[in-house]
Amino acid sequence: MEVGPAFFYYIFSYNLKTIAGINGIGMKNVVVLLMLMALGVPSYGQSPPNIIWLMAEDISTDLETYGTAGVETPHLNKLAGEGVKYTNVFSTNPICSPNRSAMMVGAHQNVIGAQHHRSNRNRVLPDPYKPLTYWLRKAGYTNILGHHGVRGHGRKIDVNFKHERLGPYDGETSFGLFDKLDTLSVADQPFFAQIQLNVTHRGDWWKQIRRQSPDPVDPDSIELPPYMADHPVIRQDWARYLDQVEYMDREVGLIMKELEDMGIAGNTVVIFLGDNGRANVRGKGYLYDPGLRVPLIVRWPNGLPGGQVSKQVVSTTDIAASTLQLAGVNLPDYLTGVPFIGTESSREAVFSARDLWDEVMERSRSVSTRQYKYIRHEMPWVPYDAGQAYLEFYRPALHIMRSLHRQDRLDSLQASFLSGSKPQEELYDLQNDPHETNNLIDNPACQDELSRLRNMLEEWEAGLPESDPDDHNFVSPGAPELLQWVKYQRTPLYLEMLKGEEIGFGRLNRKYRSLN
Repeated sequence: MEVGPAFFYYIFSYNLKTIAGINGIGMKNVVVLLMLMALGVPSYGQSPPNIIWLMAEDISTDLETYGTAGVETPHLNKLAGEGVKYTNVFSTNPICSPNRSAMMVGAHQNVIGAQHHRSNRNRVLPDPYKPLTYWLRKAGYTNILGHHGVRGHGRKIDVNFKHERLGPYDGETSFGLFDKLDTLSVADQPFFAQIQLNVTHRGDWWKQIRRQSPDPVDPDSIELPPYMADHPVIRQDWARYLDQVEYMDREVGLIMKELEDMGIAGNTVVIFLGDNGRANVRGKGYLYDPGLRVPLIVRWPNGLPGGQVSKQVVSTTDIAASTLQLAGVNLPDYLTGVPFIGTESSREAVFSARDLWDEVMERSRSVSTRQYKYIRHEMPWVPYDAGQAYLEFYRPALHIMRSLHRQDRLDSLQASFLSGSKPQEELYDLQNDPHETNNLIDNPACQDELSRLRNMLEEWEAGLPESDPDDHNFVSPGAPELLQWVKYQRTPLYLEMLKGEEIGFGRLNRKYRSLN
């Protein structure tokens, strides 16, 4: 991949810092740097880049620039045209808080004890781990959370270790992650900003966003994946999801315009990404591609030429490692992420894990490469459709597919999601079977690859610290109690939900809490 002069400066200045205390090899790097400077590579040491994470919630690669039908995302199209679009990016967990925890530290959630969703938030990160904003602050960065122009102001953190939104961090008596809220400022340069684009997260606002859209997505224009039943309610729900994607795209455009108006767009690294896959069948919460594969676009006019597409395998923890490297931070030894921006990393595979999600305990693991996905379920008796209470409020497609299943109107692939158990192992050829429809676990031609991926997973797991699956202080959203209340005290609404109507978890939860 071609890179710009600013990137060369940061890579080599990073190398110099890394080797400064190592005798005998520092001069070689000094000579290389001087050669580059003699060739006309300018020094940007006085103006390290600003770095922004634009993190869309619960979104697979469902963008126009990734080839999704029915959706228009002109601002993200432009971002991809001016930057690098990555096509093989996988989350370390298909649920928000474990993956966000891994990204905030740059180390896999199962390494730092943050694998259970919204758990252990009173527990301090173990030594030697630190949030990446700790290192950025030491490097002179201002850490900014949120943006005044996005829905809800984009301030979500959602990590599974002890933290505070603002203030210093020492890991003993202070646990602040960010320095300020909502406002990007020239005076705060260099800055790191994490801005959540939460409109794509399932919520009670989806219907309103669609009603307000100047051009709502046409349900007839979309293409449903084969594992979902083609039903009018499911098409409508998918179109409504794409309406949120289009709204989010406009938020991206607003932020990019602000950077241009401030005159700092050239030396600002904009990293657009998803935290985990879409909230739908086989998506969020599952180790299939719709749950793990996320969009990633990186734009840096001063350091990266635009219009590139990279097929290299990237883990979401690699984004943290690259962020630290771009900021000139000496990378901590504990990182499981590796830098990849502007270079080809050595990563061959991403290891992902699914553990506790609300009241449903799971233990599944996966290995994702460019071509293959291997999944091992250590609790195969827990079905895909485990009856998780919160999902009842926000999965119209699931209610419809359950009804069609009872009528024997699903094909075998669609029905498999509703079976009473899971296979212990799954293997898919992602290049030739992108929807993961054909489990190759018993295919004689795939046994060598299966053995290789099994061994990779076993070696990875052998390096993890021992953990007790019951050792978690889960913060319950109260969904099981709410579901029972709706079922027996608001029965008409419950029956509408069974027909695929989103009845509003947030609104009903507030009502329930006010009465109890």
